Amino acid sequence: MNTVKVKNVVIGQGTPKICIPIIGATKEDILATAKKLKDVPHDLVEWRADWFDDVFDFDSVKKTLEELRKILGETPILFTFRTANEGGEKAIQKDAYKDLNSFVIATGLADMVDVELFTGDDYVKDIISVAHSNDVKVVVSNHDFDKTPEKDEIIKRLCAMQELGADIPKIAVMPNSKKDVITLLTSTEEMVSNYAHQPIVTMSMASTGLISRLSGEVFGSAITFGALEKASAPGQINASELSQVLNIIHNSMK
Repeated sequence: MNTVKVKNVVIGQGTPKICIPIIGATKEDILATAKKLKDVPHDLVEWRADWFDDVFDFDSVKKTLEELRKILGETPILFTFRTANEGGEKAIQKDAYKDLNSFVIATGLADMVDVELFTGDDYVKDIISVAHSNDVKVVVSNHDFDKTPEKDEIIKRLCAMQELGADIPKIAVMPNSKKDVITLLTSTEEMVSNYAHQPIVTMSMASTGLISRLSGEVFGSAITFGALEKASAPGQINASELSQVLNIIHNSMK
């Protein structure tokens, strides 16, 4: 399987990379959170821009990204507008979604963008094309906050993301039982063993699915999300505690 290198971070090799989401309604809130990251273990930072009050003001988005880049230095930035349809804070029309992501890509300030699979194939392909022409990586994602699909459906969605040109396919699902968590982990292992050409990211949400955030190196998920203060999704745990557990698992696998 190929790895994905973003700045100095190699995704898909060794311990799952820790990504910390930054959420905030104002530029001041966002930058204040970013400044707190220097003492917290992390590899990547996700700016969840759907929380940002001025996200539809492109000038404000660019200025915020510029200041984030100054604070974060060489830490890779993943830009994400999570739509209301998939658990995000705001609704957005598909054309506006494409325009926002394309604008962010063109600034050269984000290293990765998240594009939702069910935006539609043409929209996803267009954003991926713009991203790759600007040397920006693309996470193609899907989030189901109601249930865990069957194993074959999870694998089907991950394969569809890969076929569209995703650098990193990602799926997050909600477990309604412990068996649902096993379904997610089994799907991850099968995808990595039989179909994946690049790193994938999977997770089972809420407290029931916590094990999936910790066991990526065992089953094949290459990135895990840890919280600094406020979690951006159900089941995220403190990034420092997450790092300790990941290192314990990694050292035991040597």
